[in-house]
Amino acid sequence: MDELRQAWTQFVEHHKETALLSSIQSLLTWDERTGMPVKAADYRAEQVAYLAGKIHERRTAPCVGEWLEILAEGLKSADPHGDQAASVRETKRQFDKQSKLPQRLVEELTRAEVLGQQAWVKARQEDDYSAFQPYLETNLKLRREQASAIGYEASPYDVLLDDYEPGENSENLKQVLRGLREALVPLIAELGEAKDQPVDQFLRQTYPVERQEQFGIHVATRLGFDFSRGRLDITDHPFCTEIGPHDHRILTRYNPKDFSQAFYGILHEAGHGIYDQGLRPDQYGLPSGAPISLGIHESQSRLWENMVGRSLAFWEFFHPVAQEHFPDQLGQCSPKQMYDGVNVVRPSLIRVEADEATYNLHIAIRFDLEKALIEGELPSPDLPAAWNQRYRDDLGIEPPGDGMGVLQDVHWSAALFGYFPTYSLGNLYAAHWMQCARQDLGDLDQQFRQGEFLPLKDWLAQNIYQHGQCFSARQLLERIAGQPLSHEPLLNYLSQKLRPIYGLSSS
Repeated sequence: MDELRQAWTQFVEHHKETALLSSIQSLLTWDERTGMPVKAADYRAEQVAYLAGKIHERRTAPCVGEWLEILAEGLKSADPHGDQAASVRETKRQFDKQSKLPQRLVEELTRAEVLGQQAWVKARQEDDYSAFQPYLETNLKLRREQASAIGYEASPYDVLLDDYEPGENSENLKQVLRGLREALVPLIAELGEAKDQPVDQFLRQTYPVERQEQFGIHVATRLGFDFSRGRLDITDHPFCTEIGPHDHRILTRYNPKDFSQAFYGILHEAGHGIYDQGLRPDQYGLPSGAPISLGIHESQSRLWENMVGRSLAFWEFFHPVAQEHFPDQLGQCSPKQMYDGVNVVRPSLIRVEADEATYNLHIAIRFDLEKALIEGELPSPDLPAAWNQRYRDDLGIEPPGDGMGVLQDVHWSAALFGYFPTYSLGNLYAAHWMQCARQDLGDLDQQFRQGEFLPLKDWLAQNIYQHGQCFSARQLLERIAGQPLSHEPLLNYLSQKLRPIYGLSSS
């Protein structure tokens, strides 16, 4: 027992110190994406590569393997979903993977991510994919090497996907996304042909950026994001990052001619931040204090952004506040008009600005393309043409250039292959959570109309956040919803919400 207790104490101390280093790396990355001088990129790449190497050393140190052996044996009879057993299980899963990667590869990947992101910013601004393509090729080469080092059965893509959604595989995702697409396409077509078409032109007036920021902070605070433990900044591509148990940064970008872009970007990233802030601080650095998967994480951003933030009840409460901030733009607008406007379904080029119905088509395109890139079926020079063709086929539109096309997302510049599918998984999970929350909490819409959003936040904290990685995504869904992942809750939600807006029967 003394050996077990000592091993656990050393295990915890080691991983909390590793988390300290990781948080410093996150701070450097946040700075890189917000205000780092352009010419600092090369040295910043060396800084984060150095830290990544040290972190990798610690995560794969022989002593970690020794502690894991002692703890796995000593905790055989422990609750598999308890903090200790879960932390040992998930650490071993990562240890086994990371131990197969040479430190050189880890450092090269980190260095390439920084340089790739800086090249992407410039290429996107100049609408020039050819300037970014060599960096993409480097990232692809390194990720293929990672997949080969770890090993795979069906596809190298599965190895990368597992980093973000443990236990998932590309074949299952292919079936899930195909089923979702087959259900969405006819719904989108029906809405497009409906006689009653809601208007949203009023959302594209001039909205002063300072007031957009003030309103976004006000709403995010009301939903439950704690700004004493977080902050809001500006970046080229919205994201959320944690830099410690009480330091969570959300970032957005503003368009003075578009109300929705920054506002819903703030809600989306605040949803991520609310999840991170809901994790147990005393477990920080251990799997029991970490998010389950990106799919579960994304379910929180999509839930707060769309299922709460685009609801009629939400706007019935926040509309007077919005009018105070934008009297000239929204003074004559009703809550119902606001609700209809922010829920317009229209095929568009930009994923982060897509409506709820077409959003998953954007994900399906990216999933297919990045899988083909990793598997070598699509040469990187041919990516823009393949991208444009898919947008013509799936959404009936074509990007006017690379900036609004293949260069619009930051992910591939940072070698985040396998990340995109988690967005659609998030939509699917979010629909399950809201269905269950309504059963447990009663009339959520009435609560929203009264400005009561914390009961939902507390329900999510109790059922999801507080568990860390003590349950897998599938186990958590079975525990809360009592059923496996299904597209039906999401399709029912979209149909019942959108059809009445377009003057169609909700049945």
